Amino acid sequence: MIRVVAPSRLHFGLFRVPTAGAEDGPAFGGVGLMVERPGVVVVVRPADSWRFEGQLASRAQVFATRFMLSLPEPRRRAFQVLVERCPAEHSGLGVGTQLGLAVAKALAVACGEPDLPSVALAARIGRGERSAIGVHGFDRGGLLADAGKRAGEEISPLLGHVTLPAEWRVVVFTPRAEQWHGDRERSAFASARPGAPDALRELAETALLPAATRGDLDTFGEALHAFNRLAGEPFAAAQGGIYASTEIAELLADIRRCGVKGVGQSSWGPTVFAVVGSNDDAVSLVERFRGRVSAFVSRVSAGGHAVQCDPPAA
Repeated sequence: MIRVVAPSRLHFGLFRVPTAGAEDGPAFGGVGLMVERPGVVVVVRPADSWRFEGQLASRAQVFATRFMLSLPEPRRRAFQVLVERCPAEHSGLGVGTQLGLAVAKALAVACGEPDLPSVALAARIGRGERSAIGVHGFDRGGLLADAGKRAGEEISPLLGHVTLPAEWRVVVFTPRAEQWHGDRERSAFASARPGAPDALRELAETALLPAATRGDLDTFGEALHAFNRLAGEPFAAAQGGIYASTEIAELLADIRRCGVKGVGQSSWGPTVFAVVGSNDDAVSLVERFRGRVSAFVSRVSAGGHAVQCDPPAA
């Protein structure tokens, strides 16, 4: 039995949204954070024939098929694949990438390739088309920035990585809102404005990452909030504002009024996050909004995914 536990991904925003007539440069890129909860757990066992069980089993099957086809035919075998834990898709938590990498990693270990890095796994299963935060974060955890992709690159290279202070916590809120994916997401990219890639990258390199390295929560929080707002501007026409809904915008404003600086919308939402300095602060914030919006506390993922083998893999 191979069990892979993967973190979830929060995305703070893209550096450069590719638009018609935009100047040349790496596309996408951006900054994000890996958190322990809700996480993804996949269990793989040898079987006489393929079986897929649990939440998003059909997506797990797609990823398993892609990975197996990347192996030489003599090494292909059948497995039972159980998705033991997985949040809902299209919620701003990077579910597709984390599920795909967890399935691929479990199968890689089971098939004798335990050392394949996440970048290689992502290439085999077709992840990392835009952002590579979740790809690099699967192996590393922590706060990450990816540089963006140039033509011909499969996965954006890593620009920066910081392990946040162990006492920091993230409160993850899930307001009710429409989900952005598929045709709606593609339409938003097609109508996006150029944005401010140079300003976003400067914010990341001169404020966000250095403040995280120093453990300066206030400076980090202000830089994070500013980055997230600026990254939302290219999609304002599609969203009706910087954020995906009026409810999300109001929730973020109310969290800020509680004295929490590091708040934002993850990807297209509806997930909203708040970075605070301690578990007590996080619990207090959850209680403050109880009855209004679903929320929970998570640690930051310090080291990416974990693999458990029973019996231990050779």
